[in-house]
Order: sequence, then structure tokens, then C-alpha cells
Amino acid sequence: MKDSPARFRAFSRRQLSSYQRVWNLAWPMILSNITVPLLGAVDTAVLGHLPSPEYLSGVAIGASVISMLLWAFGFLRMGTTGLVARASDSGTSWLLRALVLAISLGVLVSIVATPLLPTITQWMNASTGAAPHATDYLQIRLLSAPFALANFALLGFFIGRGDSRTPLVILVCANLLNIVLDLLLIIGLDMGARGAAWASVAADISGFAIGLSLLYNRHPKVFNAVRHYLLGGHFWPWQDASPWRELLRVNGDLFIRTCLLLFTLTFFTAQGAAQGDSVLAANAILLQLLMITSYALDGFAHATESLVGNAVRRRSMALFMRTVTAAGVWALGSALIITAVLVVGHDWIPTLFTSIPDVLEQAWAYYPWLCCLPLVAVWSYQLDGVFIGAGKSRQMRDTMFIATVIVFLPSWWFTRHYDNAGIWFSLFLWFVARSAGLVVYFYSYTKKNNWL
Repeated sequence: MKDSPARFRAFSRRQLSSYQRVWNLAWPMILSNITVPLLGAVDTAVLGHLPSPEYLSGVAIGASVISMLLWAFGFLRMGTTGLVARASDSGTSWLLRALVLAISLGVLVSIVATPLLPTITQWMNASTGAAPHATDYLQIRLLSAPFALANFALLGFFIGRGDSRTPLVILVCANLLNIVLDLLLIIGLDMGARGAAWASVAADISGFAIGLSLLYNRHPKVFNAVRHYLLGGHFWPWQDASPWRELLRVNGDLFIRTCLLLFTLTFFTAQGAAQGDSVLAANAILLQLLMITSYALDGFAHATESLVGNAVRRRSMALFMRTVTAAGVWALGSALIITAVLVVGHDWIPTLFTSIPDVLEQAWAYYPWLCCLPLVAVWSYQLDGVFIGAGKSRQMRDTMFIATVIVFLPSWWFTRHYDNAGIWFSLFLWFVARSAGLVVYFYSYTKKNNWL
């Protein structure tokens, strides 16, 4: 009993150290993550101040579709992070496999999706005025699909190695270029939706080039190992299939999970489009704000992925629980701050995105739903990080299936007569189901001591 205070002090120091490690990894990821939706917010704000809402509606539809096509392969980032974090070596072989897979899938997406764009735009309920802008946007954006997917793999490698500052440099540089080109092409050259698309293509390509150069400068051993893996080692599937099977197993679960997530958000956009350009534009503004909060909170989830993967590799349950606790406290505190900012900014935040009276009226009508979401959604983001780091991708897939198929779609069906209010209510229940499902899985694995 005499040494109990000493043990308590030692535990407290370790826990405080965990808070510091989480924060050191999280803050660069928060800043880099925020640049992604902020870029979409700039697109929305620039287009929202053009004379007609058709430009904003067209890009809203186009951006939603391109998100579905590209972010369906977001597993390349999540899966690579978990595999690299748990790898006993530098994780170079996992990066190379992810890059080969990413570039191949990017080329395939570009080839297959291009002739289907008119059908996709029609399925999204685009109005007669918005449809041409959406199609133009998508045709251009698809040109950079291989680079966009390769960027996912690079970011996943850096995060898995506990290097969160390199993704910050990549995303900030690429997105600043995108913002400058937005202003030049949309306003300066009056290119409308096509200008927004070309700006994004330039950002994707420059981001990949910056990522490769930083990889060479900060992790030179990766380049030294390329020749060994590609030529001399057992890298290709016909030489050693087991690592590729593991990559496809993890990524297959995450692919299904991400497709369900993007289906929900795309379906949400399509239902808004069916109610007119003003409702669609208002929902686009509110979704941009939701994405900003989501990406900010995801910074703690990304830190959790790397640190939990490290704890699993070291087979340390104590380190695992300290990491989960510290990251959860940071995420909850951030969600409270974000909620307070949204509530205080009710009157002026939507006006940053548009000056069109009809769009503002619709945005303010559904703004309270946005204010409710951070405190509900934060647990789904945070526990995603835990399950990715621990390699429990099947549980993420199953939870998303339940939230989408068993909760979201039936809720929309029974509330569809309430128009936009019904779809916002269904989105709220979707986040509740995601968080609740992962909490149940987390409790079950912790109780059975199955994390390691």
C-alpha cells in the first residue's frame, strides 16, 4: 500500500504523456484536414456569389459525384495507415502495394466513369440549368483520378509512420494553389464550373508531386528499397500472394464501408436537388460546414490510428487504453467548442457562403440540425480511428451497413413527406446509429480483451 501513491503518480505521468502524444500527432492533421473542406467552402463561396444558383448547384452535384467515385477508394488512405502502423519494418512494401493499386484503380475509374456521366447527372436529379455545369465539372475532374488516389496512399503511409506534419505541408500547398486558381479561373477568367474543376485537377497533380519529393527528402530509405521490392524481392502477387490478400481483405471491408458512407451523402444531395436549386444550394452550404467539423475532428482519429496501431504492434493493452482515453477527451472537448461556435455564428456563418436570399432562407431553416451533429458524430469518427489502427475493419463495415440500410433509408422513406426536414432527420439518425454501433463493438472487444 505504501507504494500506491508512487504508482498513481507514474500512471498520471504516463497518461499525461499520452495526451501530449495525441496532441502532437493530431494538430498537424487537424490543420491539414481542415484545408480539404475549406477548399470546398471556397468553391461554394465563390460560385455562391455568382448571379445564378445554377453554377453552385452544378458544382454541388459534380463534387458529390466525384466524392463518391474517388472517396469510395478512401480505403487506400485508411488501410495503408493501419498496415504501416502495425508493420514491424518501415512499412515500405505496404506503401508500394498501395501506390500500385491506387494508380491502377484511378486509371480504371477514369475510363469507366467518363461515358456514364450524363446518366449519373440525370440520376442526381440535376435541373436543366445545373446539369451542363455538373457534367463539365466531372469530365475535367476525372482526369486527375490516378493522382488523387495515389495521394491517399502517400498520406496513409505518412500517418502510419507517425509523421503528421508532412501531410500538412502537402495538403496546405496543394489546396492553396487550388484556391488561387479558383479565384483566377472562376472570377478572373469567368470559367464557372469548368474553372473550379481545372483548379482541383491542378491541385491533385501538384499534391502528388509534392508528396513524392517530401517522401524522398524525409524517408529516403523508401526509395532505396524500391529497387529491391520491385525487382529483387517477393513483391508482386504471383511471387508472394499473402500480403496482397491481406491488403485486399482490409481494403475490401473499408471499400464497402466507404461506399455506404458516400451513398448516404450522395443520396442526401440528390434528395435536396429534387426540391429545387435553392434547397440544393442551401444543403451544399450546410454540408460544407459539416465537412469542416468532420475533418477537424478526424485529426484526433488519425492520431489514434497511428498510436493504436503502435500499441497493437507492441501488444500493450495499457498503452492502447491510454491512447483511446486521451484521444477521446481531446475529441470531445473539440466537439464542444465547434458546437458553441456554430450556435454563436447562426446569423452570420451562412452569409459567408452566399448572398442569394432564397438560399440563405433555406440554410437558416435547417441550420439547427447542423448544430446538433458534432456531439453525436464525434464518437463515430473517433472509434473509426481505433478500429482502423487495430485492424478491425469488418466491424466498421457492419456498423455502416446497419446505419445506412437499416436506419437511414427506412427513416427517409417514412419521413419523405416532410421534404428537406425529413432527409436531415434521417441524416441525424444515421450518425447516431454509426456512433452507437461502434460503441457496442468497442465495449464487447474491451470486455473480452480481444484488441490484441
